[in-house]
Amino acid sequence: MDMINMELWNLLLRWVHFLAGITWIGLLYYFNFVQGEWFKETDASAKNAAVQKLVPRALWWFRWGAMFTFLAGALTLLTKAHVGGWMIFESSWGIYILTGSALGTLMFLNVWLIIWPKQQIVISSTNQVLEGGEALPEAAECGLKAALASRTNTLFSIPMLLFMGAASHYPVGVSEDTSFWGMFWCLAVIIGLIEINAIIGKPGPMASVKGVIHSGIVLTVVLFGVIGVLV
Repeated sequence: MDMINMELWNLLLRWVHFLAGITWIGLLYYFNFVQGEWFKETDASAKNAAVQKLVPRALWWFRWGAMFTFLAGALTLLTKAHVGGWMIFESSWGIYILTGSALGTLMFLNVWLIIWPKQQIVISSTNQVLEGGEALPEAAECGLKAALASRTNTLFSIPMLLFMGAASHYPVGVSEDTSFWGMFWCLAVIIGLIEINAIIGKPGPMASVKGVIHSGIVLTVVLFGVIGVLV
């Protein structure tokens, strides 16, 4: 692939990544900041109608936005490695982009492995109720699991977006003494514990919109601080 075609390929990947990412994260914030709060205030009939007609449409764009964001991002990283070698990640750009990519990958997995499967059960239960049947007994628990994963994705999105921007616009000093593995293991433990909570834990301060925003800012400061100290 010649230089012109490579540049065009990179441009296409970034365009898809941005376009799909805006769709995905925009709907993530809609679900958490708008729809979820409206559900708390509305009556059961309006909520059921929304779950039957609105939510499936929004979830279609949501999950496929996540899919194309992830695929375009993964292909971008593989292209970078192919052209510049894997050592390109042992740099300021690599530290930020891999941290952001790890957060984004967990968000993608949460969408496809937790949020969408659990929401399918909630939607099926709601449809049964509207058709005169009984609600599925597992629907309430599935709704809570999906909500926790969605809140966690909102939490992760705040530092993820900063790291994606910092990769090209806020270089950090890297030297021969920088312990990349030590830094990434430290970041992995922090992020991993939060992801474990998304699977088996409770929302805690993320239960409210204000709480998840504040928690996201705190997580951003902690992760950024770890990089600043260990670089």
